[in-house]
Amino acid sequence: MNWPPTAALPADADAATLVGRVWRPGLGPSVVAVRGGELVDVTGAFPTVRELTESPDPATALADAPGEPLGPLAEILANTPPETRDATRPHLLAPVDLHVVKAAGVTFAASMLERVIEERVRGDAGAAADARADIHALIGTTTPRPGSPEAAKLREVLVAEGRWSQYLEVGLGPDAEIFTKAPVLAAVGTAVDAGVRRDSTWNNPEPEVVIVVSSAGAVVGATLGNDVNLRDVEGRSALLLPQAKDNNASAALGPFLRLFDAGFGLDDVRVATVTLTVDGEDGYHLDGESSMAEISRDPAELAAQLMRSHCYPDGAVLYLGTMFAPTADRHTPGLGFTHDEGDVVTVASPRLGTLTNRIRPADACEPWTFGLADLMRSLRERYVREAPEERS
Repeated sequence: MNWPPTAALPADADAATLVGRVWRPGLGPSVVAVRGGELVDVTGAFPTVRELTESPDPATALADAPGEPLGPLAEILANTPPETRDATRPHLLAPVDLHVVKAAGVTFAASMLERVIEERVRGDAGAAADARADIHALIGTTTPRPGSPEAAKLREVLVAEGRWSQYLEVGLGPDAEIFTKAPVLAAVGTAVDAGVRRDSTWNNPEPEVVIVVSSAGAVVGATLGNDVNLRDVEGRSALLLPQAKDNNASAALGPFLRLFDAGFGLDDVRVATVTLTVDGEDGYHLDGESSMAEISRDPAELAAQLMRSHCYPDGAVLYLGTMFAPTADRHTPGLGFTHDEGDVVTVASPRLGTLTNRIRPADACEPWTFGLADLMRSLRERYVREAPEERS
């Protein structure tokens, strides 16, 4: 198993503009640039990643920012897993701070059909195979573009037959499903545990591309995410979505934000391929792959819907959804896939890097204790320490 992880950077890292965050003992969260395999603390220029992503040209601003070298990424990555961490040395954090963490659901035909199946079986994994066959016979495995006349016609037919679903509504209708995945500062990064509730018996990873959206609605960068999901909880009722999605350590992001520049932009996100591997302590192995080219709603459309009825003065990150919903049986025939404790989940894309997390019960993962007040206090104390002559 790839634990602890040894890789993080994109294949073309030398040409990429990458920003992240580390914890520096005695200083707290620090914004870092990746330069030649080294991490450079640029907190003096950008106290938060939010400040950087709100600048007119984030990539150029990061490239020009002065900083303090912290050492090789490989050493800081190796120090990140909590069970072997040296608390006197830096370790990696999720690459976002003040951004609201949002997610779009049901943006691929495959995941839409799986959500319908969850709804039909009320979270009972054992009934999923029969429901899957029924849904595929009714709708097929490809669907019309959301909001299109063809989708409207399909809706009319399914409503008339009593087959319409709330998941079909957001998968085929004009309005996307966009929800809050995690509180600000609650996301975890790479090389740490990701959380699944102990009482969940049907759950899975959701490998996704995640975009960074400024307060003005501009998409300024991208990273990888694992939108850990409890299928049994959401399947019982869509009103339980917050409990299925927002648990301790259940929003994984990273390893770094790749800022848009002359060599990488939204068109590259549109054609990205995302791979998934799951390796269990028992030798279990699973491979999956998603192509962003198959997304039913363009990332720019999803960003626009995010901003349509709300303001995000600190910007937001938006999980774009997944087409990967593992259905092959892992243990009992007919019960499909679910995580075992200790599974190592690796989400990768050639131009975004590698995000690796180990699955643990949510209440056994590192608790989220560092909030907004702590961040403000940390930055103030750092400013006072580093520029005492400017104290007022």
